[in-house]
Order: sequence, then C-alpha cells, then structure tokens
Amino acid sequence: MELGSIFLILAVLVGVGVYLYMPLTRRARGMNADASHEISALKAERDRVINALQELDFDFNLGKIPAADYPEQRAALLQKGADILRRLDELAPASTAGTDAEARIEKSRRRQTRRCRQTGCGNQRRRHRSHDRLPPQTAQEQVGGVLPQVRKARAGDG
Repeated sequence: MELGSIFLILAVLVGVGVYLYMPLTRRARGMNADASHEISALKAERDRVINALQELDFDFNLGKIPAADYPEQRAALLQKGADILRRLDELAPASTAGTDAEARIEKSRRRQTRRCRQTGCGNQRRRHRSHDRLPPQTAQEQVGGVLPQVRKARAGDG
C-alpha cells in the first residue's frame, strides 16, 4: 500500500468520526441554551421582585399601605426574591454573579454616602427620604451669597 492511500483512508475515518460526533455536541449546546434562557428568565423575575419591593417601600412611606399589611407583603416578596437568587446560584457560575453583585452593592454604598455628605444628615447606614431630593439651602447660605453683592453695590455708591 502506498503512503497516499493510507492518508486517504485516515482522512475518511476522521471525517466519519467527526460526522458521528456532531449530534452529541449539538445536544450539549442545546442544554446550554436552555440553561441560558432559564437564567435570563430568573434574572428578569429577580428585577421584577426588586422593583415590587421598591414600590412597596415607597407606597408604605407615603402611607398608602397599612402598617399591619406591610410586613407580610414585604416578607413574601423577600422570600420570593431569595428563592429566585437560590435558583440563580444553582444555575449560574458563582464567580461572575458574586463579583457583579458585590460591585453593585459597593457602588450603591458610595452613592448613599455621597448623598449623606451633601445633605449633612450623618445617616450613612440607612436610606431615608431626605436622600431623594437635593439639600435645601439654609437662609444663611442664601443670604451669604447676596450680602457681599449688596455691600459691593453700596460701597460703589457711597
């Protein structure tokens, strides 16, 4: 047998092997796609639960929700969110999810601390309503900006 015919038979065998192996790789990719869709759906549900919690807190602070109902509704939403996060942890790799969550928490803490410094409230651990608006100017700050201008004008006239 010549060397060329051996290479030809070897190439045919490799081609047949690749052809037979292809369906196995497609199933594995299909499972990854299903897991990816499930992860995406769980993340969307997690975002809906977070938004519902924020709306619940906002409505409670406005007095739209009775104080007796609020803890039950909040606990139910927190439990639902915890279940979703548990399922996400089972499906998603922990390294990327944990790093992303930690980065978002740190960013939120920096933003809250900056707001507390602006308002001068001193409360850097808990978010409250004064953080939702710009700090009001005190009467002294308002007058302090106007008085030097008035004094300059009077000094120029006199």
